[in-house]
Amino acid sequence: MEQELRSGGPALPRPHSGSGGSICFSGAAALVDGPRIQQLLLHCAAALESKDVTLAQQAMWVLNNIVGSSQGDTPNSRLTSALLRGLVARACRTCVSPGSSAEAAAGPGRSRAGGNGISATELAEYVDLTPWHRFGFTASNGAILRAAAGRPALHVVDLSVTHCMQWPTLIDALSKRAGGPPALRISVPRARPAVPPLLAASDAALLGPRLANFAKSRGVRLDFHVIDVKNAELASVLSDREALELRDGEALVVNCHSWLRHVAPGRRDGLLDAVRALEPCLVTVTDEDADLDSPSLASRIAGCLEFHWILFDALDTCAPRDSTRRAEQEAALAQKIESVVAGDDGGGAAAERSECGARLSERMRRRGFDGVGFGEEVAAEVRRLLGEHANGWGVKTEEDMMVLTWKGHGAVFTTAWAPS
Repeated sequence: MEQELRSGGPALPRPHSGSGGSICFSGAAALVDGPRIQQLLLHCAAALESKDVTLAQQAMWVLNNIVGSSQGDTPNSRLTSALLRGLVARACRTCVSPGSSAEAAAGPGRSRAGGNGISATELAEYVDLTPWHRFGFTASNGAILRAAAGRPALHVVDLSVTHCMQWPTLIDALSKRAGGPPALRISVPRARPAVPPLLAASDAALLGPRLANFAKSRGVRLDFHVIDVKNAELASVLSDREALELRDGEALVVNCHSWLRHVAPGRRDGLLDAVRALEPCLVTVTDEDADLDSPSLASRIAGCLEFHWILFDALDTCAPRDSTRRAEQEAALAQKIESVVAGDDGGGAAAERSECGARLSERMRRRGFDGVGFGEEVAAEVRRLLGEHANGWGVKTEEDMMVLTWKGHGAVFTTAWAPS
């Protein structure tokens, strides 16, 4: 493959100019197959890692023509397009002069997913489109309800990226608790990873009051507390009981939903140690079941190919092509892939680095946590949720972990833990 790219040998069709002056790729359809595309992506990654600009440009040029010929009409072509944009962004960041061909491969400029943010109503539609988020909400809420049973007060420290969409369902369930609901406090950090879904500033400012009004309508007393902290300072603030305003007698729960993958791998143990020091009665962790934290670019691209087709394929099944919410989720997914490919290899603040559920479970046990599982009642509730969505979604249990699946492939895991 490398020799073919360098020599322009017979395996690669020759380009010619189209009527509009753009470069066309004669016979490109012959190259549009999974193994060939994967080879090209991995060779491009290896070239960028070795700073072989010429080979990287050639690989991106071929990939660009393959993507252009497919017109983005399949989940695989959309995945390839997103990976290509990530490679171009990385080339622009790491190479002294990536060249005009690399810039052309990027295609027309694209806005960041979410733009200026969506409304609260649109956010609910975004979350409801697939069970990608609701799966973790449902399982985690079930574990929280069990941990809070019989307790007069419940305090949830919420580390999530979905703007408190998890909590109306929990509040409704607490309102129906025999003997009456507990007093509820929800603490959220002011800073969150700058990733989709992004909420419009006007709606974000009203999150607390709206949630409190909803709780009041259900007969639940809610105290919504915003922790004034930057992402980089989160571990130190979690170590500060006064900053969290912890109170005696309350059941403390730390809920971590799609958050850990935005913490640099080298800082995750420190964050979990800070959580462990709080002595919570429960810690819930939900995230994508993917291994994308390797320092090797080629390994991360292979991981993207192995994992990120899932949501593209599910969206192709679950929503029409003209769906605004689908377009937002596909744009968010493309942004995520660009972060995996183009971000700092050390897992810096701007990079997204997932680790699979099995490895996360090992990390939790090393940091002094024991898995507590979910139970059949929670599993039944999850199955009811999946019954509201397209065929293809499923759930499996691995030790104390529940995993959302799409066509049998692991997509999102959720776990529940207590200090050893």
